Amino acid sequence: MDSDTNDVLPLQELSLDEAITEVELEESYEEDEEDELEEYVTLGTIEKPKHPKFLLRHLFPSKTGGTPAWLDPVELPTGKFSRCDFCEEPLQFLLQANIFLFLLIYAPIPEKESTFHRMLYVFICPSMSCLLQDQHEQWKRREEDPRRSIKVFRCQLPRLNAFYSSEPPRKDGNDKPLSVGAALCSWCGTWKGEKVCSGCKQARYCCEKHQAMHWKSGHKNRCHHIIHNLESISSSLPGEKLSRDKVACSSLWPEYEIAIEDECAYDAEASEDASYEASSLVTQHVTDDTYQFLLDKFEADDNKRSWASFQERISKCPSQVLSKESILIVDDVIFNRYSRDLMANPLWPLSIGRPTMTNIPKCKYCNGSLCYEFQIMPQILYYLGVKNDSDSLDWGTIVIYTCLASCEASARYKEEFIWVQLYPTTPIS
Repeated sequence: MDSDTNDVLPLQELSLDEAITEVELEESYEEDEEDELEEYVTLGTIEKPKHPKFLLRHLFPSKTGGTPAWLDPVELPTGKFSRCDFCEEPLQFLLQANIFLFLLIYAPIPEKESTFHRMLYVFICPSMSCLLQDQHEQWKRREEDPRRSIKVFRCQLPRLNAFYSSEPPRKDGNDKPLSVGAALCSWCGTWKGEKVCSGCKQARYCCEKHQAMHWKSGHKNRCHHIIHNLESISSSLPGEKLSRDKVACSSLWPEYEIAIEDECAYDAEASEDASYEASSLVTQHVTDDTYQFLLDKFEADDNKRSWASFQERISKCPSQVLSKESILIVDDVIFNRYSRDLMANPLWPLSIGRPTMTNIPKCKYCNGSLCYEFQIMPQILYYLGVKNDSDSLDWGTIVIYTCLASCEASARYKEEFIWVQLYPTTPIS
């Protein structure tokens, strides 16, 4: 991509003040990591949930794996929004982040009644071949009809809404939502079940493929049993189940809760707690092996400088898996540097494949600026049990950009922008 062209073309459509701002922002993206302003850092620990009920939607959890806890349980993304634009298969839930937890610490958004509840959801196609196509397509900047294999949605609600109490959840076992949501797919438990089994009229599906997979996995017998015995089961009632019944699909990623903690407090606890390594979800020798594997990828190529900076930044928690300058997960910890600021920069492990400001589009709903919100590190794949096969997922980092104004467009789930940075497919000499 011609850097001179990138510097000149955007200025042709801007006023003088806007042009100066654009150039300043462009330069900020290319500054060295050591020149960045230090930001407040929080840690989020990745934990096995004490009980599945703590991950129900009316408790507003941050979580990874399993099925999403939809904030608005009715107006879910459907159609092409729920599918990979390359293989056209339904996307798989990766994680969700309750941004309200970060706002309690930093309050980076001016008070807006419409953003009292604010959740971000990330979905991805589990095929690496699709992610490779995604990474190629993102350089084309097809703003009208972008093709993606990974998507992020922003959902926000005011404090007074039709789904939840205006008071904080007590988490004593008595919390309940004010209303039920849409019935979800009986196979994946993720997307809206708009198709109904023609036999039992109980099972619902988001697509024909999931219906076929459910039928082969055992619903064939269950369906006949329901029909012949006229069973009355809870799923016969319209709407979602409020319990977290196990969905039929066995290939969903394992479920973890994401908790938030200040980095300084975490450093103190880790240094004082001799049992930290023993209680960690990943033992130190596994962490060291993963860290050395990543180091070997970069020690002999042109990305060494970026990798050294990346290594220095995560050294406090050397097994990070999710990062946010929002989030960085480490061992069983997520490292969070929250800053919804136009000048905030992600932590890039590579010097190549970074976007410039001209690569970041405007908000598709309000045409306002997007800002960096959080990034997802590849170590999270370890917790999800992703295998090291030829078509298994892998990435350098995945960076999420969202509307700076957190606009209130008509769509309940607003698709935001993602930038994928992959490892080089061949060594750089």
